[in-house]
Amino acid sequence: MGGGEITQPVLSVGDLLDASGALVESGYAFSQVKNYDRNAIRGKKLRIKEWDYYYFCDDKFAVALTVADNSYMSLGSVSLLDFTHLRYVTKSKIGFMPLGKLNFPATCDDGFVQFDKGGVRLDFGTENGKRCLRARFPKFIGKKDFACEIELDPYDGDNITVATPFEKPRRFYYNTKINCLKGTGWFTVGEEKYEFSQGVGGLDWGRGVWPYKNVWYWSSLSTVIDGKTFGLNLGYGFGKPSATENVIFCDGKANKLGDVKFEIPFTRGELDYLKSWKISDEDGRLQLTFYPMIDRQDKMRVAFLATDQHQVFGKFFGKATLDDGTIIDIEDKIGFAEHVKNKW
Repeated sequence: MGGGEITQPVLSVGDLLDASGALVESGYAFSQVKNYDRNAIRGKKLRIKEWDYYYFCDDKFAVALTVADNSYMSLGSVSLLDFTHLRYVTKSKIGFMPLGKLNFPATCDDGFVQFDKGGVRLDFGTENGKRCLRARFPKFIGKKDFACEIELDPYDGDNITVATPFEKPRRFYYNTKINCLKGTGWFTVGEEKYEFSQGVGGLDWGRGVWPYKNVWYWSSLSTVIDGKTFGLNLGYGFGKPSATENVIFCDGKANKLGDVKFEIPFTRGELDYLKSWKISDEDGRLQLTFYPMIDRQDKMRVAFLATDQHQVFGKFFGKATLDDGTIIDIEDKIGFAEHVKNKW
């Protein structure tokens, strides 16, 4: 697959699914041009998966918040990462058979998402053009409760939206990634409070009908370089894509890439996620070294469900070339890269 707009189809405005529940077209866009409607899905209802995932960080801490409705299971999850002491805590609460009752919004630009179960509450909403994220998780670290409130500034730049088919025609993934969301916020653990300084984050907005087994690679960076917002969204590994989700964001503008490759080193025949990775694209516009700091891993097997997730936070160094030939030097910028295998 070549890079850029020449070989990768651009999505047109209209409905995402046809009357049979299949994708009208696959491809990418720099805004959410397709209309998603859960009621238009004709695939198996227990295969529908919807989620909103936000992360927000500075050079000391990161908070990651997830609300998901996987039809047979709902999820509210909070992660707190400490880049000074190289440690993390992830806690999740699970509900059963939500089957769409969480009422996820059909667009990434508006709407309200709430998870409320057993004292765990996460709220994502938009107020006066700003995204407001709130979470509460009792006994998050020992007997200490966690709470946070993050307010993200209005964003009018490009995103990357991709419609990806799977082998079966009624299975698809409709995904929008928004990088470079500046904001302010705080979190508390017990009586201790931390206020973010010049935080930047992103949103992973996903809706689709997924197969049981899947694997993906994904990397995201949102930061500021020379006074301008700069971001990377890189990924591959599932479905039958006609376009990549790979983009360099600079000052609100998306610069499209073709295929990328994550080179994760091996130690004694196994992937060693905490050794430095190499990330590059097919056209030589991206040459990155990723130095891991924290492997936020989650390995679980319960009955027919299994997951093996490695979301690795670390620092990016390297160069990225924009569409106009401008070379951006990336040095000591915190983001993440992940490798995930699911049976869900």
